[in-house]
Amino acid sequence: MIDPNTPVVIGVGQSVDRWDGTDAGIAPSPISLAQRAASAALADTGKPQAVGRAIDRVAVVRTMADSLPMGAGPFGRCANPPATLAAGLGIEASALVYSCVGGEQPQTLVAEAAEAVFAGRTHAVLIAGGEATAALKTAIKRGVALDWSASTTGNFEDRGFGGPLLTAHEIAGGLGMPTTTYPAFENALRARLGHSRAEHRRAMAELLSGFSQVAADNPYAQFPKARTADFLATESTENYALADPYLKWHVAQDAVNQGAAVVVTTVGRATAMGVDSAKFVFLHGYAEVTDAPVLQRPDLSRSRAIEAVIGLALESAGRTAGDIAHLDLYSCFPCAILLAAEALGVDWRTRALTVTGGLPFFGGPGNNYAMHAIATLVERLRAERDAFGMVVATGGFLTKQAAGVYSAIPPTDWAPVSSGAIQRGLNATDLPPPLAEDAEGVIETYTVTMAKGVPSGGYAIAMTPKGRVLGRARSSDAATIEEFCGTDPIGRRIRICHSDGRNMVEGFIADAATALRD
Repeated sequence: MIDPNTPVVIGVGQSVDRWDGTDAGIAPSPISLAQRAASAALADTGKPQAVGRAIDRVAVVRTMADSLPMGAGPFGRCANPPATLAAGLGIEASALVYSCVGGEQPQTLVAEAAEAVFAGRTHAVLIAGGEATAALKTAIKRGVALDWSASTTGNFEDRGFGGPLLTAHEIAGGLGMPTTTYPAFENALRARLGHSRAEHRRAMAELLSGFSQVAADNPYAQFPKARTADFLATESTENYALADPYLKWHVAQDAVNQGAAVVVTTVGRATAMGVDSAKFVFLHGYAEVTDAPVLQRPDLSRSRAIEAVIGLALESAGRTAGDIAHLDLYSCFPCAILLAAEALGVDWRTRALTVTGGLPFFGGPGNNYAMHAIATLVERLRAERDAFGMVVATGGFLTKQAAGVYSAIPPTDWAPVSSGAIQRGLNATDLPPPLAEDAEGVIETYTVTMAKGVPSGGYAIAMTPKGRVLGRARSSDAATIEEFCGTDPIGRRIRICHSDGRNMVEGFIADAATALRD
């Protein structure tokens, strides 16, 4: 007999809105999309009134607008998202939480809720989030005024930005935005796989074409259109270059209006409320870790954090990768998918790796994407009651990782999972901080950034006998940037000079083709 304290997901909901900008009165907002999804999740339990009365904790995933230091956008912001969501649903919750920044947060919050209900610290938890970046962009383009400032007052736990995702040295060296930082991993992975630029672009295109086909059949997808590998591999006005090696449709698309929500309680409480056990889906295992700053990770072509959370999530669930029928691997950039698939030991060419369609095609609703993955996976597992599924969620720059294993099969002896040991294992292998001095080294990865398809800058990360060094290419140094765009820079020697607190690329060293060495 299952322990009545076993945590269980009993309700999921999603929302999508394709507002065209013609009527401001029906324009979605982040809170309205979260509320629609949460209402759907309550209805999905089959006992919305009883469940609504039982919910004593509401957690909202931090919006992207609140994840950036510049603060409120042109239409204001809700000052208290969890209280406002709860009030809109008629829920009287004693605990209100607004998450920190990170795409791993939905999975982290589900695991946190499971631990809380298991321990009896709370009865039932509603977790929700919403993004309306598409509405914001449409309104600005059309000159439509919106008001997103409505808010309910009350005490709540605001977890803020969380820890820094990049160091000041990394930002000064050219890392910073996702499209300029993820190329460091993608190009390092390309080199390890032995791919030419053309071969890796084709591989990314073939991988993502399969994702787009899943999105095309998903009613909650923001961009439900199947795209061919040929289209995705070809630079065009619709698929323009962002930064080597990425084109537009290789990366997460944030112009979405989407919301998703999950309800977690215990088997005992769900049964007492009359929730049909056919709704039950269980979190069997989970894990989360935070990696070091980018330049202190031992191997930029791998993610030790992804490997660690996948390993512990499977171990704690008592499962192997071969037991997992359904996967949703975080898909902000191709390397995130490929590294997770590699950690699982699955072949991306023959295995479905998303249940939603992924961040480029389903849509990238900020920190809340993984909530959609969990909601979709729950629905899939209810229909396939003997199956297991896994969600892998990523925050920052492959920085924060969380994974969860789910199934409608009840666990025999549920217990909280500690990620402390794997976190300590990661910390023990950090490299020292990068050099801030003149250096010569062998390039391990790089990127060239684009402005309207024209090369405009870039950086190189190189290894020297003294350690790793990052150098930024001057936007005025056309010759060096052109050389980055020519012969593959990886494995070539480069000279970096330190001045005014920054490392700058001074140029390649002749006769430079050489292997990386200690």
